[in-house]
Amino acid sequence: MKIGIIGGGSIGLLLAHYLTEHHEVRVYVRSKKQMDKMAAEGLFFEKKKKLINETINVSLFSSWSAEEELIIVAVKQYQLPSVLEKFRESNRLKNCTLLFLQNGMGHLKLLNELNAKTIAVGTTEHGANKIKDNHVIHTGDGLINLSVYRGNNVSELAELLAMPIRNFPFKFQEDWNEMLLQKLIVNAVINPLTAVLNVKNGMLLKNTHFNYLFKEYFKELSTILNISNKEKTFRHLEDICRKTSENRSSMLKDLDEHRPTEIDAILGFVLEMAKEKQLDAPFSENYYHLIKGKEYEGGEN
Repeated sequence: MKIGIIGGGSIGLLLAHYLTEHHEVRVYVRSKKQMDKMAAEGLFFEKKKKLINETINVSLFSSWSAEEELIIVAVKQYQLPSVLEKFRESNRLKNCTLLFLQNGMGHLKLLNELNAKTIAVGTTEHGANKIKDNHVIHTGDGLINLSVYRGNNVSELAELLAMPIRNFPFKFQEDWNEMLLQKLIVNAVINPLTAVLNVKNGMLLKNTHFNYLFKEYFKELSTILNISNKEKTFRHLEDICRKTSENRSSMLKDLDEHRPTEIDAILGFVLEMAKEKQLDAPFSENYYHLIKGKEYEGGEN
């Protein structure tokens, strides 16, 4: 199957490495510098100190023309508008299946106007770190959950699920809303806390004071998001934190590199829900403004 991956970040490069084993993959990036480096040197994939160098098809996103059967969108939520504008210009989009892998749930309203055959959403639980334009480290095994958001032609997703990839499983979920809520609560707890405290994920479990905040914040979020099985969800949250214990969260890395974060897609959505339900959200409000303040200090005002 022909697969296009839009985005040359850590998840985009991780997908490129694993999917190339069974599919014809092309990565679309925004930067000519990244394209040239990947074209000249290939992709360096690293896991447990073992380094692999492989050839990866790469093009500029500006040249994308909807030739693939499955398009995986692996950019940050705040980068979506420019991607969707390109999608809307294409008259071949109705022949494609789109899979969106963004944090939070703020992007859903942006997908409704797309004229694609099938629109799917997904969540990733892998740990990955891009240290150069063409070098990604797989820091923690997980899985990618998939669910159909709109449409009923799932042949491309079925093909993706039918070819198991070692250490890189895909799992189909019937309820896209529940799937995204489970991921949202993971992102909403781990990302802002680690970004504000400037610690790796594992410190939220190891440091008793940070762990207190971890637990109390989960209680607030699980009420706002109306999580039905709080105990199971909390165990899942702890498990993700444990599996990615050596990771610096994506939000913390964004702040480190003076990039905008996905705080609006994550906590912005949570605060909207709290307002609709007339619920107090002191942790969410405080962490939201702390992150926005750090963005401001980093020059992203």
